[in-house]
Amino acid sequence: MSNQTTSRRRFLAQAGTGATLLAAGAALSGTPTAAVAASPTLAGGFWPDGARLVISISMQFEAGGQPPKGADSPFPKADFPASMKSDPAANTWFAYGYREGVPRMLDLWDKHGVKVTSHMIGEAVRKNPKLAREIVARGHEASGHGPRWSSQFQMSRGEEKAFLQAARDMVEEGSGQRPQGYNCNWLRRGPNTLSLLQEMGFLYHIDDLSRDEPFIEQVNGKDFVVVPYTLRNNDILLIEGRNYTPQQFREQITADFDQLYEEAGTRRRMMSISAHDRISGTPQMVRAWDQFLAYARSKPGVVFMRKDDIARYALNSPLTLRESETI
Repeated sequence: MSNQTTSRRRFLAQAGTGATLLAAGAALSGTPTAAVAASPTLAGGFWPDGARLVISISMQFEAGGQPPKGADSPFPKADFPASMKSDPAANTWFAYGYREGVPRMLDLWDKHGVKVTSHMIGEAVRKNPKLAREIVARGHEASGHGPRWSSQFQMSRGEEKAFLQAARDMVEEGSGQRPQGYNCNWLRRGPNTLSLLQEMGFLYHIDDLSRDEPFIEQVNGKDFVVVPYTLRNNDILLIEGRNYTPQQFREQITADFDQLYEEAGTRRRMMSISAHDRISGTPQMVRAWDQFLAYARSKPGVVFMRKDDIARYALNSPLTLRESETI
């Protein structure tokens, strides 16, 4: 058993004793026991200010950065003639993301006092810099997501370095904020991706589904944070608007929340949820999100954090797990 595992278990045992005393004190004083759930002792010091559960929301800002033909959309694949430079129907679907979707979601986040991380495709930012700057001005994080949709894992190290530099520079120039985190297209990184991100000064990446809490891995002999992403709590299932409803999405993420909230009494837990500009920004989906956010915020000790803040906290916490990829 590692020293880290031993110390973590010892810390939890001490936290459990403190939690018993706090609960007893609450019963004597008449304070609701639920309020104690947000205390640093009961939560094990896993999160800032004794929070019990952290929710991390990704808002993908991709509209305008999609490939001209063949992008995933509600429309069937078509064999366009060479004279057609792009898919006009799909373009209108993506345009909804910056014309209606992101503005509507920004108002929703403000309503609930929620801060999110926006993974921005460089071309989307270049075409809509005003919106990118508004995202940042409202207190949200601008994160890298490639200059365009491309398969990084197929690139040489030199090609990928130029690709990552373009992604960083386009987001910084358009939004006014230098990205600290990165998200590959469909989470598929190559053998050089993490090494390059570390060399370029990035703090974390999200292309990992293996845990429900942030962790640290070694890259170039230095600490690099993983803030795990999600496919299960992801609106991408609604890409066609058929066979899966906003109500089902709300029920699914609520069930996930309830389980993680329960687990969070004894261990660090983070819930990841993903919102794409042209999907979650629709009226029916914003209504579903609104209902979920109201429910989650009604529970003691629930906080919403940007991924860069999560990464910084994880780096400085002695309880953060350290992992190495074994598969």
